[in-house]
Amino acid sequence: MAAPTDGDRLEPEQQVQLESMQAAGARDHLSRCLDQGDATSAARISLEAEVPEALFDGMRAFLSSRPEWDQYRVITSALAGFLFQNGCGDRCVAQHYLNGLFMKPGE
Repeated sequence: MAAPTDGDRLEPEQQVQLESMQAAGARDHLSRCLDQGDATSAARISLEAEVPEALFDGMRAFLSSRPEWDQYRVITSALAGFLFQNGCGDRCVAQHYLNGLFMKPGE
């Protein structure tokens, strides 16, 4: 199924099907990444997301006062924290969570 353009409108059934296909693809990709080994040697993927402007502004303010952090470390730490605190038992996720808590400035 081709992705719709800005002017296209999908029927509700088509939207559900598209979202299901996208979710399945994301799960498959995540599974492949997790199968590659520990957190330090796992492949990295590119992630694009729309976030509320208030969160972006908060991240920008946080980063401007902490030069040892970058946007990638913030997002990785936030995602690992969310997954770990909500019951994800994967060792790679736990390792990223702990690394985010105990990483020294400049690392």
